[in-house]
Amino acid sequence: MLFTGFAELTVDAKGRLAIPAKYRNKWNAQRDGMCWVCVPWPDGVLRLYTEAQFERLSARQDDSLTPHPDDASLDRLFFSRAEELVPDTAGRVMLPKHHVDWTNLPSEVVVVGARNRLEVMSRERWKSNADKEFRQLPELVERIESRKRTTDR
Repeated sequence: MLFTGFAELTVDAKGRLAIPAKYRNKWNAQRDGMCWVCVPWPDGVLRLYTEAQFERLSARQDDSLTPHPDDASLDRLFFSRAEELVPDTAGRVMLPKHHVDWTNLPSEVVVVGARNRLEVMSRERWKSNADKEFRQLPELVERIESRKRTTDR
């Protein structure tokens, strides 16, 4: 599923976030799974993946009973913090308190479509950085294209 656009929301007093209808309406339980997987990120963002997308991205061809120590550490750090969020009948998910604490997420948030995931972040942060980040778009695209050209050699 492709996620685009953004929506300004408020996390309610119980810690629930209503997934915007424009994303919820694209959801197909057979294709996307029954829940979201929430991963806190050190830059103050919660990343929300559909269950199916998270499983696809998590699949590895090099699984081993004796992974390299870096791989084992990454698996532990990353997957121990990932939490499944089952939407209620109103399309709300309960954000894990430890995720909110780790990311210092306020109640006024923005949900941003980020291609294969949603990102939840501070509305104030989003608004204060929006113009600057937009102006940096050409430079970011060039860095990514340059990196791809280097790795394709």
